[in-house]
Amino acid sequence: MTDATSTRHAETVRLTTAQALVRFLANQYSERDGVERRLIPGMWGIFGHGNVAGVGQALLQAARTGEADLPYHLARNEQAMVHSATAYAKTANRLQTYACTSSIGPGATNMVTGAALATTNRLPVLLLPGDVFATRAADPVLQQLEDPRNGDVSVNDALRPVSAYFDRVDRPEQLVPAALAAMRVLTDPAETGAVTLALPQDVQAEAYDWPVAFLRRRVWHVPRPAPEPAALARAVALLRGARRPLLVAGGGAVYSEAWEELRAFALRTGIPVADTHAGKGAVPWDHPAAVGALGSTGTAAANALAAEADVVLGVGTRYSDFTTASRTVFARPDVAFVNLNVARLDAVKHAAEPLVADARAGLEALGAELAGWQVDDAHRARVRELADAWRRTTDAVYRPEPGHGPPPAQTEILGALNELTDGPGCVDDVTVINAAGSMPGDLQALWRTRDPKAYHVEYAYSTMGYEIAAGLGVKLAAPDREVVVLVGDGSYLMLSQEIVTAVSEGLKMIVVLVDNGGFASIGALSESLGSQRFGTRYARRNPDTGELDGGPLPVDLAANAASLGADVLRATTVAEFRDAFVRAREADRTTVVHVVTDLTGPNPPGSAWWDVPVSEVSELESTRKAYEEYRDGKRAQRPYL
Repeated sequence: MTDATSTRHAETVRLTTAQALVRFLANQYSERDGVERRLIPGMWGIFGHGNVAGVGQALLQAARTGEADLPYHLARNEQAMVHSATAYAKTANRLQTYACTSSIGPGATNMVTGAALATTNRLPVLLLPGDVFATRAADPVLQQLEDPRNGDVSVNDALRPVSAYFDRVDRPEQLVPAALAAMRVLTDPAETGAVTLALPQDVQAEAYDWPVAFLRRRVWHVPRPAPEPAALARAVALLRGARRPLLVAGGGAVYSEAWEELRAFALRTGIPVADTHAGKGAVPWDHPAAVGALGSTGTAAANALAAEADVVLGVGTRYSDFTTASRTVFARPDVAFVNLNVARLDAVKHAAEPLVADARAGLEALGAELAGWQVDDAHRARVRELADAWRRTTDAVYRPEPGHGPPPAQTEILGALNELTDGPGCVDDVTVINAAGSMPGDLQALWRTRDPKAYHVEYAYSTMGYEIAAGLGVKLAAPDREVVVLVGDGSYLMLSQEIVTAVSEGLKMIVVLVDNGGFASIGALSESLGSQRFGTRYARRNPDTGELDGGPLPVDLAANAASLGADVLRATTVAEFRDAFVRAREADRTTVVHVVTDLTGPNPPGSAWWDVPVSEVSELESTRKAYEEYRDGKRAQRPYL
């Protein structure tokens, strides 16, 4: 080593741990296909005694001195800020995300749900919860959990099982390997998820002589691993022997930006393409090979083709129970699977022939090896016949004759919204966001989109309250897109306060608040399982029955939204909703369109099952009948071995 090299590596700068972390994060970049991006373009946070003098001071100093570019955004709830960061990462195809800082105690544990959502969805987010004193000089500090069996446990350990990587930085010098490991996991598409670096509050403020090399600009290259030749040959052999193949497009097809390759592959081979929530839009709804959503809330077209499929090609899907209709939708006894996935965990599911590779690289390789091969004309004709039939079904559900109600059906509102955002003459980029309740099922079955970034439904963790917070993240990641947040009254009541954050930040969203006075999804499920919609309506306690089946509650969610700073428009019919949405599009600030819909549906026609166990014995006739139907469903369930 030369003297100059030795001197460069020995150069240090004295900073607190928090100051060093802020400088480090501001200098991290991701790169894929030759394009570099800021990996951590900013930080969400709420300050308390566990981070205000550490990370808070470091962010202030960076902003005032210009020594690091890491903008700070004030959230109103810690769970919500993690949702915002995760939605940003989803929009950015996992190439960028935000950091989230909290105090110790409830601020940290509020992030557990957000962390679980991110990791379940395989989306990167960086969590920086404050922690108790590493020195234990003041134990027990405010909000410290005391475990009589373990002296080194804090509430932050609740984040371990929901994090893709977890570390506690008990000494300043530990930040160097911890921060580098955190960046490695955040930029690894096979391992990514929530990454947690727990930061004891005394360590945050402690000074240390940091190697300047640690703080330098660093680029993390996100690879596109190609399939192993022997695995590719095995996969091609299976596909060439298929007579009724089906392709399932999952989120990996979108995050790898493989939609052009997927569309071309499907067009050349004629293999029909069904999609998951995360994969919707990878193939346009009117593509010749598109058959719509697969599984429990899928289309009759996709589910019929799945029942007949002899080979299933999964591209970037993790095969959730909704996608497989709880392992009943692929009905042939001899069905075989080829799974193209960057994560081996998902590639080997269903005893598949695994093709561990990037979705784009894998599709390119498969397309080259399958050159000249395609399904027969009869199968192509059947695909078009089934897809056309479902399109007619969708038209009838979106625009029933005569119309439903009053109040209108939720599906009528979704139909109007779909036409207003993806219909003839629509040129603006729109992202529609949803996560929980009855709307994800309706959207998966019915929604039409040609844009892989127009449909943003979180249905891996299906978290009530994700929607409005996610809208902030999408808007930050894609400022030029119109962000439409679809939220039911149940989710709105869980986590609506980030409307205040949108107003504070000057971020325009359209929030479509669908108010049906209860839990429509669980109410319908409860009824189908023999539980008679018990406990699923928003109603007063009935003094006669002792149950929550009295009169309606005097709750005005539109007034609540206005009190949080949003403009509010009310609608009671489909026509009024159309007019209100057009006005919201023309507005330049966050606007809530409040519309009342029918709690009891109707819903799109179902064509698949979902495994939710029913009480095996019961005094209720409705439950006994539901159990007989459940036993029938279980008979079709298969291990796919």
